[in-house]
Amino acid sequence: MEQQGIDALRQRHQELSEAQPRLRIRDRAQRLGVSEAELVAAGCGVTTRQLGGTAQQLFRDLATLGPVMALSRNDNAVHERHGEYQGIEAEGPMGIVLGPDIDLRMFFGAWRHFYAVTENGRESIQFFDKAGEAVHKVYRTESSNAEAWQAFIARHAVDGVAPVTVERVTAAEEADAPADGEAFRSHWRGLKDTHDFFAMLRQFKVSRLGALRTAGNDLAQQVDNVAVETVLQRAADSGLPIMCFVANRGIVQIHTGPVHKLVRTGPWFNVLDEKFNLHLNTEAVVSSWVVNKPTVDGWVTSLELYGASGELIVQFFGERKPGKPELPAWRALLESLCPVALAA
Repeated sequence: MEQQGIDALRQRHQELSEAQPRLRIRDRAQRLGVSEAELVAAGCGVTTRQLGGTAQQLFRDLATLGPVMALSRNDNAVHERHGEYQGIEAEGPMGIVLGPDIDLRMFFGAWRHFYAVTENGRESIQFFDKAGEAVHKVYRTESSNAEAWQAFIARHAVDGVAPVTVERVTAAEEADAPADGEAFRSHWRGLKDTHDFFAMLRQFKVSRLGALRTAGNDLAQQVDNVAVETVLQRAADSGLPIMCFVANRGIVQIHTGPVHKLVRTGPWFNVLDEKFNLHLNTEAVVSSWVVNKPTVDGWVTSLELYGASGELIVQFFGERKPGKPELPAWRALLESLCPVALAA
């Protein structure tokens, strides 16, 4: 984007901000027909410093910052987790963070633009993909190491802020159903680990939602869209620890533990706990599924919510780790949602 275009964008952004001051930057970008990264790079409502190097280099250095708030989102779910970046592995195209509080899986292939951002006095480090969409954000808190934060920016900042060139991200071609339904179902029933599920989808070139529709009720069955509120409320009432996964094309962010404070705000159903916040737009949920996968530790069930384009919005599991069976209370909770018995 040339300077004339940047100036015009700033003017349009200013007019929109004055007319609708409560809009968040992601929504302002959508209204203006640009990417969020373009607004950040143009300094629209924010102060921006561009960060150099690779996403892997920046991630490996996040451990210096102390307690922060990590945020990952998609269009209809926002996942916020307070803690420290620990157990970081970020060398190649995939990375992980395995701290007791912040738990991430990163897919760095499309990550392109990185910034230190200040908006209304709030400081953050923001990562965007090549389409200019936000992948992950790290927010400074009162508990963060202030000196380390400034040192991080000093180490990685470059002179000036380059205009963003947006590149299209193309999704892999996927069918609405596998070519051989029986072979697909047989493969599913032979899974040994939940992490093998994505590889199965790629092998059969089928979409995630197409797979659920094909598998049969013993492996996946659609349930009422109020199921998510039922599950979270019963988990909160009983103290049942859960796992909550929110993903976009560059990252998966995971919360493990109990949930407590549940609040409805318009279309958004929220978990508002001290270390974990979830904001879920339930009006965007088109279908909800209980999904049943075999593993070497026994069957593992999840509640999965999908949007209008077949995109996965959020997943919930009972708390578990490899080598341990699924929590019986979680299994019973999800079975109670199902009109047809699950495979066991």
